[in-house]
Amino acid sequence: MPDLPAVPAAVDLTVLRDQVALVTGGGSGIGRATAFALAQAGVEVVVADLDGEAGEAVAAAIGGHAIAIDVSDLEANHAAVAFARERCGGLDLVFLNAGISTGCGVGDDFDLARYRRAMGVNLDGVVFGTHAALPALRANDGPVRGAIVATSSLAGLVGVPLEPIYSANKHAVVGFVRAVGPALALEGIRFNAICPGFAETAIVDPIRDALSEMGVNLLPAETVADTVVQLLAGAAGDAGGACWFVQPGREPGPFAFRGVPGAR
Repeated sequence: MPDLPAVPAAVDLTVLRDQVALVTGGGSGIGRATAFALAQAGVEVVVADLDGEAGEAVAAAIGGHAIAIDVSDLEANHAAVAFARERCGGLDLVFLNAGISTGCGVGDDFDLARYRRAMGVNLDGVVFGTHAALPALRANDGPVRGAIVATSSLAGLVGVPLEPIYSANKHAVVGFVRAVGPALALEGIRFNAICPGFAETAIVDPIRDALSEMGVNLLPAETVADTVVQLLAGAAGDAGGACWFVQPGREPGPFAFRGVPGAR
């Protein structure tokens, strides 16, 4: 295996060694960077991506495995989990990261096909991936039976007018993780979300010029991947449902949601 970039040891990453991880959207961007970081930590990685060639290239570089899937297809998610279990003997870690931009708004530029596609990848991909992975994680022994991290976005914590449908998808991911995470924690399965600001990935290409004009700094994909790996290793603790922000110039950490006002 070639030399891979080191992962900062904010938590003890040795707990990840010899585990098996499935990374969706692993052929590029944050998924690719995370696959490399996990491999550096001694994890056997299954790279799942719609672009089969990109996934194969990453898998070859890290000594892992690859499968081409469309995360918006429920059966494809089941197939990816089955592939990991058959090829690697089990599944311990899941990074549900595949995502796309919409390229349309809700006015005259609304496009139903693009809307449905974004919903399918950005939201269904997380829900379907969770559903498919849970039987494999529940089959594991020990107090910690596995960990899942889902990619939301800063657009899941605050509205982003440039991409309203994408922002809606990512808010939904945040709500899903916050709802499901604490319940799964009772089973020994950690489930948290990562909410990065604008990162240096292909997903920002449609709005890259606008971001540049606004002076927005893009995060390196590797910076986001470092936090993903730390979450998989237990940085968020065992309660589940945390949504960690990653922003330039700040230490990553859990977003502090305000409580809902009670009745008077």
